[in-house]
Amino acid sequence: MAINPAWFAPDLYWEDLSVGAQWRTQARTITEPDLVSWINLTWLTEELFTNLHDRGDSAIEGRFVPGALVFAFAEALTLGAVRIKGLAFLRSEIDVRRATFVGDTIHVESTVSALRATSKPDRATAETRNEVMNQRGEIVIAYNALRMIRRRAAAS
Repeated sequence: MAINPAWFAPDLYWEDLSVGAQWRTQARTITEPDLVSWINLTWLTEELFTNLHDRGDSAIEGRFVPGALVFAFAEALTLGAVRIKGLAFLRSEIDVRRATFVGDTIHVESTVSALRATSKPDRATAETRNEVMNQRGEIVIAYNALRMIRRRAAAS
């Protein structure tokens, strides 16, 4: 089952989801100003990301970006694609598979992998498997995200 993008879909409650439901986000190109802003915002001043010249012993060539930046962009793209009635981000397991570079364009493909009711009637949990893909169709980051979301029954 594919879920319509957020601009066509109403707010989604736990009851609106099903295991196997999928969606794809819009794409976004990561720019040099994105990287510079991220470094300044997070104070992530590691030389891997700030020193363009003394990189002789670097395992990766090119202007690559931190996995944390890619994950944050992926979450923003995901939350923009579907309007789930979220209550809390509970947990994530992140696997950085490839380097992402300035100039790469990413999108996210998400699948609902688990749904669980909680003991409280107004909330439940939803877990998604998210694959962040670059413009070549390569998975750069894969992550599971567990969120607490609203239940429709309690909202009435």
